[in-house]
Amino acid sequence: MTFLEDRDLEDVPTIPEYYRGKTIFMTGGTGFMGKVLLEKLLYSCTDLDRIYLLMRPKKGVNPENRLAALYNLPCYDRLRNERPGAFESKVFFVAGDCSELGLGLSDEDRTLIVNRTNIIFHVAASVRFDDPLIVSTKLNLRGTREIIELAKDTRNLECLVHVSTTYSNTNRDPIEEILYPPLADWRETLEICEKIDDRTVNILTSKYLGEMPNTYVFTKQLAEHVVYEQKGKLPIVIIRPSVVISSYKEPTPGWIDNFNGPVGILVASGKGILRTLYANPEVTADYIPVDVAIRGLIAASWIRGTKKLEPLDDIPVYHCCASSLNQISVDEIFNIGHKIIATYPLDGTIMIAGGSISYSKFIHFTKVLLLHVLPALLIDSLLWLCGKKTMVLKIQRRIYSANCALAYYLTQQWSFSNKNFINLRSKLLKEDEEQFYYEVEDIDRFNFYTNSCIGARRYLLKEKDEDLPAARVLYKRVAFFDKVVKCLFYACLLWWVLRSDFVQSLIDNVSS
Repeated sequence: MTFLEDRDLEDVPTIPEYYRGKTIFMTGGTGFMGKVLLEKLLYSCTDLDRIYLLMRPKKGVNPENRLAALYNLPCYDRLRNERPGAFESKVFFVAGDCSELGLGLSDEDRTLIVNRTNIIFHVAASVRFDDPLIVSTKLNLRGTREIIELAKDTRNLECLVHVSTTYSNTNRDPIEEILYPPLADWRETLEICEKIDDRTVNILTSKYLGEMPNTYVFTKQLAEHVVYEQKGKLPIVIIRPSVVISSYKEPTPGWIDNFNGPVGILVASGKGILRTLYANPEVTADYIPVDVAIRGLIAASWIRGTKKLEPLDDIPVYHCCASSLNQISVDEIFNIGHKIIATYPLDGTIMIAGGSISYSKFIHFTKVLLLHVLPALLIDSLLWLCGKKTMVLKIQRRIYSANCALAYYLTQQWSFSNKNFINLRSKLLKEDEEQFYYEVEDIDRFNFYTNSCIGARRYLLKEKDEDLPAARVLYKRVAFFDKVVKCLFYACLLWWVLRSDFVQSLIDNVSS
């Protein structure tokens, strides 16, 4: 229990009451978690005053068009139907960039934010494991410093929610809901990345990271210390989500907008292009549905925002994860996925859902060569002969790179404590339980991953539900063809064995 929950909450307002009339500033609002956070706030706390999203122009598309495109996503269907006008009247953008000094804000926009904002959600991050240290440092580390500088100037700040990750301390096990010693001096790291040339930094990166597997977790760990230096000075909570995956219930079951986590594995396997995965089948990965994580973020902002900041206040850490309450192994995900794909197959399947998990690098690389590379070369050759664009080998290269990046997490086991996170939900007022209580242990895994696969068809692959019967017919044909090929293969193998000199001499000896 943190000091925030260890107090009398009898006269504390409900979450919608607390948010009434509040102004929110949010980074990462166009990311996966940011989209669901924005939707949930507008849906369940509709009486808030307004939300400012930090947005940057992207590939020639200005922020106005990005905001309009954001609202057109299926993620906001429920909001459009049940809270019409809420988004248009309450969501505004300010042009900027978390990787820039001062967040790239104009003087006018900065003045607007510091004068009006009550709650800050810092969700933006570079989540790519292979980003160069300089890139990751600018967004994850310097961006957090710039958020803190903005928060210091914000006149009526009641809460700052900083989103980190449970994997920011993978050099430890178990991992508790506390702040661990820094892996390096964050100011020195910033100075190195700002003053030394890219080539030199890239050469030194692996040595500089030490025990950490990539620049993402390294910079996220340092960013927590940027935040923690404001203990007793700013009203802050640190949220560490684990691997955030498809929604459980809100805004609709199975909503997702990326291939991260198990959904990417299930899609690749369902398409028939993933036949081997390098992983420890017994490792239990920690996954958290995105709407469960978002309810936790909002609850944490409420518990911090309803307490007046005092100089002795600590900064609580919440592990937004399933921990031991709902574990699933890599092998179980594979087996569940194969059953689901057989019922909800994907369009254009080239092989039945299958494949296997290999913990031996030699066996895995052999399978990659025989089951990924060679078939890809064959299919691409046929496509080239037909005058069509080759693509399969390129896809296999991406799958291989993704598996290499994830291997560190698929072959090691960590134990995350989530006592603070679970205790927080028990402090919710009765009136808030329907909208903000988050389930972890009662989630039916088979039903959840079924919805995840259906969501992947709809939202990632843009496949239509009405095409599902045709996909099932194709899948049955592919399955039949797969059985025929296997029967022919084993028949030929048996024939070859029976015709071999050894077997023939053995038969002659037995006969005589």
